[in-house]
Amino acid sequence: MGGWWAAVLRAVAAAGAWTAVEAVLARWPFGGFGWGRVAFSQADAPTLGLAALGGAPLVSFAVALVGALLAQVLLERGGRRRRSTRGLSLVAAAAAVLLAGSLVPRPTGAESGDLAVAAVQGNVPRAGLEFNAQRRAVLDNHVRATLGLADEVAAGRAPAPQLVVWPENSSDIDPLRNRDAYTEVQAAADAVDAPLVLGAVLVGDTPGTVRNSSLVWEPDSAPSGGGVVDSYDKRHPVPFAEYIPYKDFFRLITDKVDLVVAQFVPGDRVGRLDVAGARLGVMICFEVVEDGLVDDTVDDGADLLVVQTNNATFGYSDENVQQLAMSRLRAVEHGRAVVHVSTVGTSALVMPDGALVDPTALFTPAVISGQVPLRTSLTVADRVRQAGVPVEGLLVALGLLGAAGGLVTARRSRLGGPGGTRPGPEATPEPARSKEPVG
Repeated sequence: MGGWWAAVLRAVAAAGAWTAVEAVLARWPFGGFGWGRVAFSQADAPTLGLAALGGAPLVSFAVALVGALLAQVLLERGGRRRRSTRGLSLVAAAAAVLLAGSLVPRPTGAESGDLAVAAVQGNVPRAGLEFNAQRRAVLDNHVRATLGLADEVAAGRAPAPQLVVWPENSSDIDPLRNRDAYTEVQAAADAVDAPLVLGAVLVGDTPGTVRNSSLVWEPDSAPSGGGVVDSYDKRHPVPFAEYIPYKDFFRLITDKVDLVVAQFVPGDRVGRLDVAGARLGVMICFEVVEDGLVDDTVDDGADLLVVQTNNATFGYSDENVQQLAMSRLRAVEHGRAVVHVSTVGTSALVMPDGALVDPTALFTPAVISGQVPLRTSLTVADRVRQAGVPVEGLLVALGLLGAAGGLVTARRSRLGGPGGTRPGPEATPEPARSKEPVG
């Protein structure tokens, strides 16, 4: 039994170490980038359910633990019978961890009503880094698709949306400064007679700066009289993509840093936007990777999550489906539906249990329409976090305890026995003395 516990402790130590490495990479350097977290690979696995209990850190820990337990099976030593018995017990432990997530409830029912949403994937002229060379074409694509949706609604072939969502970079021409772009967007909102939430690049207040923004744009029929009524600026621009830290230094390494002409500046408010009777928790592109940015929107009362992204830069790679998998994990983690919309795909409506509705094809114009539930209840992961419990830190600490326990177990094993005391040499029996008769 001691050998079994030693193997388990080693596996726990490995899972804790993995979680610690992910924690560091998600925060450092330059604010970190947690794209490679193993939790984001679990959208179709039973372990996804664990996100509702402890978020992405618990999912990563569980997957690493399963892998380490199975690795211990391959490393088993001893007699054949002993290896077989202990190996089977480790496999059973790994299976239990793997399947535990499937037992976690994933409620999907609406708690504040349903919202009819349309997500517009307008497409771009071409893939790659030059996708924005024809910024007006990208804007026109999204306007055209929205006008087409309005025609379908008028003909009774599509339901009337209460909210229309465009992706990140759907208007890289600042519509607040360019009259033509303003007129185009307003025409689209008026035609569909619903508010738009669109991604736009806005000129910053400081020369040489821009903002990656999400705008709430109302039709003329709205009480506000139309136009922009609210906005959110991306809080964590991506280093070496949206801005170059220490640009003069890194230019010594490569002149590619000059591809970033204008520096994106971060916003300073939580990404919650109130529109169409819903409280949207908005993430722009890679913000879906960051636990804290998503958590903030739910803590601020979001009952529906929105991820606006632009995957054109990554061409036909798997980056788009990887990001969609992140939205699926966030849906389960917070018990919220997610409107995930990209310029080029893959776009989809994600239900609170992580299920996909009408995922689109890559680099194809498309419009997704559907009802999404508005939910206000908190998952266990939300409640634990709001109570101030540092789940990620506890998992790392658990790994350290596993490592310490493994060292103690190994030391006892070397000393030869559960009590840790090496047996002494056997005493040589004294020869029996013959009893001489007395007298």
